[in-house]
Amino acid sequence: MKHSLPIIIVIAWLSALLLTSCHSNEKNYREAYDKAMQQRREGIGAETYAKIEAERQRNTTLINGDSVRLLRYHANVALDSSNVARRYNVVVATFKQRFNAQSYRDRLRQEEGYPSYILHGGIGNTYYVVVRGFDDLDEAVAFLHNIDKNVKIKILEPKPWIFEKI
Repeated sequence: MKHSLPIIIVIAWLSALLLTSCHSNEKNYREAYDKAMQQRREGIGAETYAKIEAERQRNTTLINGDSVRLLRYHANVALDSSNVARRYNVVVATFKQRFNAQSYRDRLRQEEGYPSYILHGGIGNTYYVVVRGFDDLDEAVAFLHNIDKNVKIKILEPKPWIFEKI
């Protein structure tokens, strides 16, 4: 019995050490994300990658004499039926994680009353939160230009844009 007490203490100490050291934290997630991004960029120099990203952000189209950011991608509707999506979708947020996209979409639905939905695909397996979709490009552009008047919650995209679903 005298020898079993130190063994129990050692086992308890090792169990506590294992339990506290295995949990994930923000630093671990950040390191994993940085590693994944580095693998994605392998073979592409930093300067070239920066140019690709800048071009992706800059991609604009002239519509009725107005310059609008319009990107065309293949995408699927995530977490909703596929018939909610329209051809032209006003994107107000992009996320890498589905949970974050879903939370933001739910806020748009509850607080603003918009028929928001999530498109998944495009570049980098991204989740795009759409505040509203349109079948007509001119209507989408008009909504985009008045987005500050239409949407009251904080828009996470620095400049909302139109996602043309192809």
